[in-house]
Amino acid sequence: MKKDIHPENYRLVAFKDMSNNDVFITKSTAPSKEKIKVDGVEYPLIKLEISRTSHPYYTGKSNLVDTAGRIDKFKTKYGKKQTQTKSE
Repeated sequence: MKKDIHPENYRLVAFKDMSNNDVFITKSTAPSKEKIKVDGVEYPLIKLEISRTSHPYYTGKSNLVDTAGRIDKFKTKYGKKQTQTKSE
């Protein structure tokens, strides 16, 4: 195995599933500007749209509700770029 290829700045991070407000803590190097208190301890917060507690494969539920509005999200993300290029 090659040396010095893995990051060394692992720390405890809270991941929050925004569809059901489930929070779990694990080690990560993911950057975060937000923080959350869990059991009196403050952790960096990473927000997720879906996790093991809300994904139909893991829960056994066949329906997946689109809480983020994927089409609207796509239009806002890429719609602005199209209008900017047309006006320039």
